[in-house]
Amino acid sequence: MSTATADPKAPFLSRAGRWVAELILVFVGVSAAFWLSNYQQRQQDAERRDRILAFIEQTLGEGIESSKINRAKEQEPEAAEFRRALDAGEMPLLRPFVFITDYSPSDLATMLQSGGVQLLDLQTLRALRNDEAVIRWGLARMTRYQKLSDELIVPNLDQDISFFYDPAARKLRKRFEIYPQALDARVKFANELEQTHTELLKQIQAERRRNR
Repeated sequence: MSTATADPKAPFLSRAGRWVAELILVFVGVSAAFWLSNYQQRQQDAERRDRILAFIEQTLGEGIESSKINRAKEQEPEAAEFRRALDAGEMPLLRPFVFITDYSPSDLATMLQSGGVQLLDLQTLRALRNDEAVIRWGLARMTRYQKLSDELIVPNLDQDISFFYDPAARKLRKRFEIYPQALDARVKFANELEQTHTELLKQIQAERRRNR
């Protein structure tokens, strides 16, 4: 009876098979870990993006509502009444021009720092920057008018009305013509801000819906 000859390649093939199997297991493990890490990172980015958008959405909503109330109850009536009295030759009293805002660019900057800006859609960023531009330009105008008021009007509030008006023409003197302009500019700024805030709010709400 003949004896079967052992295949000298068998140990090598067996070791190679085990090596390939181990390699596959390592590859699968690494791929799974990489996929899980990426998934967790995407989840974290999505949650962070939604927090940023939710913060901006809430801030915008509050800002729009507050602006509408102030404009309708104070700014528009004050500007309209002064213009009416001025056109009628009544020489209405000038008061200190005051513009108060709780806007703080650092609040939004804090939310967008450390790469937060990269999480938002391009259209949202464009609307956000447009809104910021309107705010900064408007605040610069309001600051200028308030500075002129502090320099020209506030120190002279105890003066006779003829200090501010030409009694014969019943018109504001040249250097005080900025006052009705300031009142009108404040109303215009409120309107512009409500418009850009509303556009940004719609864009943010659309992005949040797409990401849910």
